[in-house]
Amino acid sequence: MKSDREFELRYGRGVLPVRVPAGTAVQVIRKPVMPVLHDASVAVSSALDQPVGIASDVAFAAAKTACIAICDITRPVPNRLFLKPVIERMIACGIPREGITVLVATGLHRPNEGQELAELIGDPWVLENICIENHYARRDDEHVLLGSTATRGTVVKLDRRFVDADVKLVTGLVEPHFMAGYSGGRKIIAPGLAHAETITTFHSFRFMGDPATRDCNFEGNPLHEEQLEIVGMLGSVLAINTVIDEHRNLSFVNFGEILESHRLAVDFARGFCEIPVHDQFSTVVTCAAGYPLDKTYYQTVKGMVSAANILCPGGDLIIASECSEGLGSVEFAKSQQQLINLGPDAFLQQISRQSHAEIDQWQTQMLVKAQLRGQIQLYSTGLSVKDGLLTAVKRVGSLEQAIVESLEKHGSEKIALIPEGPYVVPIGDATSTCALKQ
Repeated sequence: MKSDREFELRYGRGVLPVRVPAGTAVQVIRKPVMPVLHDASVAVSSALDQPVGIASDVAFAAAKTACIAICDITRPVPNRLFLKPVIERMIACGIPREGITVLVATGLHRPNEGQELAELIGDPWVLENICIENHYARRDDEHVLLGSTATRGTVVKLDRRFVDADVKLVTGLVEPHFMAGYSGGRKIIAPGLAHAETITTFHSFRFMGDPATRDCNFEGNPLHEEQLEIVGMLGSVLAINTVIDEHRNLSFVNFGEILESHRLAVDFARGFCEIPVHDQFSTVVTCAAGYPLDKTYYQTVKGMVSAANILCPGGDLIIASECSEGLGSVEFAKSQQQLINLGPDAFLQQISRQSHAEIDQWQTQMLVKAQLRGQIQLYSTGLSVKDGLLTAVKRVGSLEQAIVESLEKHGSEKIALIPEGPYVVPIGDATSTCALKQ
């Protein structure tokens, strides 16, 4: 905050200043100050020395191959801090360097290559010495059929390179996720390393439309429950889990058995990411968390859904997202056009009849979830005119003007502002009421 009336939102690789009219009551919703691990290398080494849920001397014992799954470029995971140390441990335990693969868990996203891959890995030694490959969800021959989940019958096909490895290790960032409750852990495997058939099954309408499929929730969450079943099909799986603060500093790291280590990381993150808010607002101002999450409009939807928790029905949700790469995939653009052609109600009715989602259709479904709460207004400097027409929300050229107009429209003097976007989840009070000007 630069003055008592100027605030900042994460935007692109920097911040976006936002001026608020004098006299406006602004509730800023952000994480409490998090502890920072000032010597990250020591913290990583300590985590590797003291694994969760397994003995320290058996993690890599008697193994000849290892597959390390990492998140794609859409997540700011601090790979530079732990990839080389864990690979060196593997080599010291007898796994030959040529037997180690780093696999980018793209899900159905595009591959990460060239300079982008170098940025993602963050360590020249790893780039030069270790085999690094992308997961391709649509390549049938690169997947192994493991069977179907017992509860919901999801056909489970996973990347062969991960399934066949002696050591299976997932790595990632633990943060709120608007579908799976929290990211990281089991989510790196599915959808990260899953075949398109698996992904489009548990991202279908019946999963995404379940009330339990939401931010910060595991209880009864069908997506989370399917992910746990899928992990159970693999046998032993390890994980490195990280949590970062608002400034992307390392705040937590652990290593160990995938489910127990992930649970501990989530327990830590909950105390900072879930913010009780005992009010609702006719004007909510947020962002898509800045780079790399706000590279596309597809990822921007996450910020809409989490902020809608505290939006008065019929209120204005104003979101800033650079969208430097535009809308997202061709499939997402097709889904957005379908929404525009049909309208929200008919769109939901149509997709509710599908056993499998069309690729990236689930993101449009979640957009509709936010739209049904209130009016979405988007500020973006990266979208082309053509892509802008497919957002299915109101475009604004000035955040300040959008705020002023919203306050006047609703006869309100208060707003909520979420500087870090979907990395912070306001937990609304269901008993609070809204009084909007009619």
